Amino acid sequence: MLECGMLERDRQTLRRQSAVLCKQLVVDELLIQSLLADDILTESMAESIMAEQTSQKRSWRLLLLLPKRGPRAFGSFCSALRETEQQHLYDLLMQSTARDGRETHIDSFQPEEEPQEKAGQLVTERTEKKREASSEDRQEMYEVSSTSSFPVQASDSRPGSESSVRELPPVRAEDRSKQRQRTKKQGADMHTDRSVDSSVPLPTQEETAAKRARTHDSMEFSLDADSPINTPVLPCTPDFYLSRCQQSYSMSSSPRGLALVISNVTFDPCAAPDLDPRKGGEVDDEVLRKVFTELDYIVTVHRDLTAQGMRTCIENFCRRPEHRTADSCVMCLLSHGVEGAVYGTDGKLLQLDWVFETFDNAHCPFLQNKPKIFFIQACRGEEMDCGVEQIDGPTRMCSPSCEQRDAGREGQGDADSRQRGDTGRPRIKLPQRSDMICGFASLKGTAAMRNTKRGSWFIQELNTALRLHARDTHLADILVQVNSRIKEREGYAPGTAHHRCKEMSEFTSSLCKDLYFFPKYQPQY
Repeated sequence: MLECGMLERDRQTLRRQSAVLCKQLVVDELLIQSLLADDILTESMAESIMAEQTSQKRSWRLLLLLPKRGPRAFGSFCSALRETEQQHLYDLLMQSTARDGRETHIDSFQPEEEPQEKAGQLVTERTEKKREASSEDRQEMYEVSSTSSFPVQASDSRPGSESSVRELPPVRAEDRSKQRQRTKKQGADMHTDRSVDSSVPLPTQEETAAKRARTHDSMEFSLDADSPINTPVLPCTPDFYLSRCQQSYSMSSSPRGLALVISNVTFDPCAAPDLDPRKGGEVDDEVLRKVFTELDYIVTVHRDLTAQGMRTCIENFCRRPEHRTADSCVMCLLSHGVEGAVYGTDGKLLQLDWVFETFDNAHCPFLQNKPKIFFIQACRGEEMDCGVEQIDGPTRMCSPSCEQRDAGREGQGDADSRQRGDTGRPRIKLPQRSDMICGFASLKGTAAMRNTKRGSWFIQELNTALRLHARDTHLADILVQVNSRIKEREGYAPGTAHHRCKEMSEFTSSLCKDLYFFPKYQPQY
């Protein structure tokens, strides 16, 4: 078993100097890359550190992790300080280390204090979980799928078990370079059947990738420390149900309705050579299955369907007689896509407008006046949102009040109605399409981002919001919360086009009432 603790002497040094380090340490990409190269941090940890919004919070996060990363972590950290021209902090740690010669191994540590700017801190995307695993458990194949995609080689995630160096001699750059080359060569010898090895993958675009050589490596997923949150869906209270049920859609049937999830992960390499496997797609469809099961839906998951297979599956779903007694339905499509369509595994497109038409009031009468919920996890174009720097000033500009009907015939409808008159009481008519809400992972023309281990950003945030807020928040507001969380996210993939990439989700709605799920509450009549 590997020793995961730091020497007591080194731990005490970090503890004593934590206040100074939090204030003066500069945690930038160069320092993080140095620790990654020495196998002290994993890609997961680097992502969580760089996701923090201030330098103090990044420093605090790093100081929490270092004592858990093995006896080599302190020496590597000190070397990284010298490499990043933070000699004054290196000297500070060396002077403090000289006063303490204890060598007791420990497992955890807490800095003396957290940075003052705790209020408003964004929740990090990952929770590091200490565990023991074999090297096989720590292997994972990942890749960046984009128009300029390429595999990325990364080192194994767990630090070694060598003893910490008592005195840190000056480290020459060429010595460090040779050591890193030896480490990488050893890793390559151990995993010759893998083109990529990493504990955490990079963000991946859902868009169609350019043609390139295919790999046939098996996909392995290590979800111990990276799985989406599985907090049980919080229940609705009777008082809340009684206060909202009259002005919202009826959601009292059990089950609440049927849910269909179509997830295309692996594409035909002959029929669709440009469509890479959607690594992480398995995570998404399992997340959706679990959360909607907890929301009292009967969930059916289909994976890897051709365009015609998706059409047949959706048509059969719409004809199911259970819709007659259910209060709603859910439809989830996860695949590569373009604006207005998603790909089948055969490289052919399924038009989203056809999907919505299949569920409309004319083609699916069992669902008339009932909410129909759609989630589309797919690209809507090839453009990557690289984000823009925020500047001071108003966050929103108000448009002038120049609203006008676009038909160009103001008042004609009223005149026609007066001419016809109301000569009878015909049956109430419905619009062709109504009572629908659809959440899109990205904006029109832009790519959606997916982590090959934790799944797509959009599904991650949707899962979290439903579990925590479905008890007392209607779906439109939940999707606003998802938008807010997606807006805050930023890719961490140094050296690739995905570094600091952004995504923005959106939703469209023709709902006519508030849509509450009222989870785990069954009215008593």
